[in-house]
Amino acid sequence: MVLTCHITDNDMPRNLDMTSLRSFVAIADAGGVTRAAGFLNLTQSAVSMQIKRLEEMLDVPLLDRSGRQVALTAAGEQLLGYARKMLALNDEAFARLTREEYEGEIVLGVPHDIVYPAIPQVLKRFAVEYPKMRVTLLSSFTRVLKAQFARGECDVILTTEAGVEPGGETIAELQLVWVGAPGGTCWKGRPLRLAYEHNCIFRQGVQAALDRAGIPWEMAVESDSTRTVEASVSADLAVHTVLAGSEPPYVERISHGGALPELSRMQVNLYHAQPAHSPTILALAEMLRRAYAQRAGGRPVVAERLDLTAAE
Repeated sequence: MVLTCHITDNDMPRNLDMTSLRSFVAIADAGGVTRAAGFLNLTQSAVSMQIKRLEEMLDVPLLDRSGRQVALTAAGEQLLGYARKMLALNDEAFARLTREEYEGEIVLGVPHDIVYPAIPQVLKRFAVEYPKMRVTLLSSFTRVLKAQFARGECDVILTTEAGVEPGGETIAELQLVWVGAPGGTCWKGRPLRLAYEHNCIFRQGVQAALDRAGIPWEMAVESDSTRTVEASVSADLAVHTVLAGSEPPYVERISHGGALPELSRMQVNLYHAQPAHSPTILALAEMLRRAYAQRAGGRPVVAERLDLTAAE
């Protein structure tokens, strides 16, 4: 059996003209063709022709011209909502691909230990929404990032701190946890062998917690390299602390059953240039807020949503 399919013109998708839709919305908002023409900087006849073309394409009357003032028909009222959405998407796409504020570079600074898993997701989404923007990611320690931000070398930074300084906002709170080698026993030894980077902001607080608990400790590994610390911990030569959800590969959270002190919660803070010199900085900041509010193990902190359109 052979099936024959005949495609007619009525079966083919047809496109609504954006210029005609813009005139239609202007008439609805202005309450008449004359005022709409003035708003669009067009002649009345040009606006009328666009509406006529739209009505012919849809084969329905959109305007009721029987009264002294132009009113929308039932079909016109139905089209109006669609027209507003289509024009908004059209204008947004055009603006993001052509306007200067959506081109350029943003420098984002993030501490080593909270890059994963949130930051790759944020960068991927930002690249899709702002394809002409380039994000340079700097990964360092909180102290270093704050110094770079103060010098104007970063547009946006995240930090891990016990508190937040003026100009910043807390976007999440994460528990500090003990980590060691999978199946390791180093955490049972005394003095407790610790591994930390020189600039790690958690280091002094952890040492103080051990002192309060009466647990002797020693610095077994000190390095400027995060990889060196991770390798030492994974080899069961020392223990370390990280924020919950940020455990690196080849180490695991220690189930110490109270043998080690419980540690404090740390704040993930967001700082961005003030005033933001581009709406894209505000957009990136908002994506970071959402990512860390949804992060497993984090306690969301309610932050006021930014009106990006107002910034433009």
